[in-house]
Amino acid sequence: MVSELEIKNQICDIGKRIYDRRMVAANDGNISVKISDNEYLCTPTGVSKGFMTPDYICKIDGEGNILQANGKFKPSSEIKMHLRVYQKRPDVKAIVHAHPIYATSFAIAGVPLTAPIMPEAGIALGYVPIAEYGTPSTMEVPDNIEKYLPYFDAILLENHGALTYSDSLVAAYHKMESLEFYAELLFKSSQLGTPKEFGSEQVKSLYEVRRQFGLSGKHPADICPAAKDDGMSCHDCTVPNCCMAGR
Repeated sequence: MVSELEIKNQICDIGKRIYDRRMVAANDGNISVKISDNEYLCTPTGVSKGFMTPDYICKIDGEGNILQANGKFKPSSEIKMHLRVYQKRPDVKAIVHAHPIYATSFAIAGVPLTAPIMPEAGIALGYVPIAEYGTPSTMEVPDNIEKYLPYFDAILLENHGALTYSDSLVAAYHKMESLEFYAELLFKSSQLGTPKEFGSEQVKSLYEVRRQFGLSGKHPADICPAAKDDGMSCHDCTVPNCCMAGR
């Protein structure tokens, strides 16, 4: 069994990675890991994620109550968002929230990442919706992301940043990397002209590859009716009450 100290060290390592990759600035971003049914380790508020040591990491319960904190350190003010994800997604064990430049630019512009332009993004993410803006540290943020949680493992936060989550901290971080790489490629290819998007059949083929791989997490390939029949793909879905209806 992995010890709490090892998990704290891993949180610090991922914090340094998102800081070094300019996915956060100053004290931005937060990370959490579920360690038991009602215990979570999380980054503290008001510190740079690039300079943390294990003694910075806080422990809380499912209500956000502090179980352990060293001195002046207090849990991130965004922990409400994390706890909502854990509540609605029992399969999730770790969460990364950051402000990657390209992905956040799409979130600020109000443009969801729905263009199917590369196989890896299609298999890993499907596409990435934008949750409506909520004031940071309030219940607006968890309330606004909730409707997307059953369908996606990555969400853009309008005028705010990005959120990724998975069954391990490394996997959650990799989703953030994939999200930012996807956003950067889409932005740069748009500067060169009109990005060439996959057709519906190509998208469905990628979704089938994902099913064959048996990848964990939530993805439109697993639940979207349009992705399973002979019609359109998730990317141009108009099925009423579907996962992206009204996007």
